[in-house]
Amino acid sequence: MTGKKNKMPEKVLVYSRFPKAQMVRFGERFELLDSSGKPPNEVFSSEQLSGIRAVLTAGGTPFPAAAMDLMPKLAAIVCYGTGYDGVDLAAAAKRGIAIGHSPGANAASVADIAVTLMLATTRRLLVADDYVRSGSWAAAKPSPMMRPQAGMPGRKIGVYGMGEIGRKIAARVAAFETEVGYFSRTKHDVPYQYFPSLEALAEWCSVLMIAVRAGSDTHHIVNADILQKLGKDGYVVNISRGSVIDQPALIAALTDQTIAGAGLDVYAKEPHAPDALTTLPNVVLSPHLGGHTLESHVAMQDCVMANLEAFFAGKGLPYEVRDA
Repeated sequence: MTGKKNKMPEKVLVYSRFPKAQMVRFGERFELLDSSGKPPNEVFSSEQLSGIRAVLTAGGTPFPAAAMDLMPKLAAIVCYGTGYDGVDLAAAAKRGIAIGHSPGANAASVADIAVTLMLATTRRLLVADDYVRSGSWAAAKPSPMMRPQAGMPGRKIGVYGMGEIGRKIAARVAAFETEVGYFSRTKHDVPYQYFPSLEALAEWCSVLMIAVRAGSDTHHIVNADILQKLGKDGYVVNISRGSVIDQPALIAALTDQTIAGAGLDVYAKEPHAPDALTTLPNVVLSPHLGGHTLESHVAMQDCVMANLEAFFAGKGLPYEVRDA
């Protein structure tokens, strides 16, 4: 450790816009060039960018080939969080750039939000909250939205995606005495019913929990047809990425009551949830805070630090994306 103190800290370009508090730990170890979410060449000179070998980014931020070409020595893109869908993986592979992320680091907290959204939506918690605050309860005002809803015991919960987050969601909802089924690219050794397709899962379940990784193969995969199969008593909960759902189709299904409701932590274009969603009483919305707990941030930062330390030591990334 003594030799490191005299050595100039390695430079890391911060590509996405992050809260300053999340960068403090990295700033103590590396020299951060923070572009605050702007194109790096608008903030830094080509000379400054020419020496950059590692970048820190949010996985959902678009990181195209053109951005990589601004940094000719770039050899590592480290994503803060589990996702890496914003990174052009083919372009990175072509340039020999390693991609790192934080697999499973926020799985527990994301699963918690999924269950919170499920309960808040199916039990109409926001409507109930307003019923109390507005004085309607005290005034004994009748409300069709306050009619009894189906509870959890015996309810069929479909989990789309059985990675770390999907497994934790399944374990949590099973504790509510539900039936749990799932669909994923591969069948797993888990105690839940496997369905051969997303269509079959949607036909079977009354709550569809979306926990699949975003990518070209899952873009808008939850479309009007899937929502139709979910049915008028069905709910959809999305804690994955907004791109997985065809958002206009979802708005239409919620508006015409093709489905009963939705719980959403992610949207097609963040941080903007369309007005058509925010005005609907059968939707519960949260601002992409699934992984936003103290424990999750520590765990994600641990992965980022391990990836950066290994890279600058000339070693392979311990949390490298392998399916690129």
